Amino acid sequence: MSRPIPTPSPAPGTVPVADDLSAQREAFARRRFLAMPLAGALAWTAVGVAGAVLPLAGAVWALFIATGAIAYLGMGLSRFTGEHFMDRSRPRNPFDALFFSTVAMALLVYAIAIPFFMVEPTSLPLSVGILSGLMWVPTAWLMRHWIGAFHAIARTVLVLAVWLAWPEARFVAVPAVIVAIYAVTIIVLERRWRRMREESVGAPQVAVAGG
Repeated sequence: MSRPIPTPSPAPGTVPVADDLSAQREAFARRRFLAMPLAGALAWTAVGVAGAVLPLAGAVWALFIATGAIAYLGMGLSRFTGEHFMDRSRPRNPFDALFFSTVAMALLVYAIAIPFFMVEPTSLPLSVGILSGLMWVPTAWLMRHWIGAFHAIARTVLVLAVWLAWPEARFVAVPAVIVAIYAVTIIVLERRWRRMREESVGAPQVAVAGG
């Protein structure tokens, strides 16, 4: 019978990988998470306005351009929300890469949306609206908060419902629902952020003895 291979103990002064990842995730979860929802709300507002005033071809182009620009708009807004996505001076967090992987995943859904759009142009708000919202499921795990799951589930159910209910106004009704869900998401996230800041300010400080 073979003997089990002993697990090496971590070197003195080092942090076990599992503990380090837990700390990194905790640090990531305490971020504001405001720039991307703001970008999404602005983009889908533009889509809804275009759907109300432009012919179908113009509304289609507006949806492609506006939703494709959400990630870049979010990066720009992060400078004003304090998140600074492109700041290379802040400590690196491995969960940053995971978060931006979910953003890339949302962009790849166009490979599904475009073929359906070529058959039925008004399917575009449905497919892009639902598929791009699925990134909120892993984001819920990253931020350790229920609002991400709420956003993804409510968005899926309500987008499908209004797409079926108002076939003549799909480029207006679907964006309106998505913007409303973003509004709820932004409010909840901002209250969460302020509560965490208040708790951090009110937490007792540990004195460090000097030598």
